[in-house]
Amino acid sequence: MADYMSDLRKVVGTRPIIMGGAGVLLLDSEDRVLLQLRADNGCWGITGGAMELGETFEQTARREVREETGLTVGDLQVLCLHSGPQTHFVYPHGDEVYLAAVIFTSRDFHGEMRADETETSALKWFAHDDIPDNLNPPDRHAIAQLVEKMKS
Repeated sequence: MADYMSDLRKVVGTRPIIMGGAGVLLLDSEDRVLLQLRADNGCWGITGGAMELGETFEQTARREVREETGLTVGDLQVLCLHSGPQTHFVYPHGDEVYLAAVIFTSRDFHGEMRADETETSALKWFAHDDIPDNLNPPDRHAIAQLVEKMKS
């Protein structure tokens, strides 16, 4: 997590905060979506994370994809604005957040895929009708929106 979040946590402890961020659902040529198996809670979720001071949503999205997957993202399309009670999350170590994020999709990426061993246990492509049940709770709504969009 960025120094900003660590510094903020020193002041507020584990109390709930609003955390700005961004995520990307990458789609391959077969319309499969890339999900990451999170190391912290063992759930599948969106590649993404917290903004650093001065970053745009797009910069955050690209940085997080590069850090967590090794891939470089080009064009981004907004899927949804991600906020509200469904984005509430308590990390296994006790920090509590409400996410306020932009979730993007992209088919424009390159590089050699590799999981960041710190945050990501695995990376896997899923067909829209084969999304795993054990989704990261705050990511469920955005992933459901993507699946609905792909069905139509």
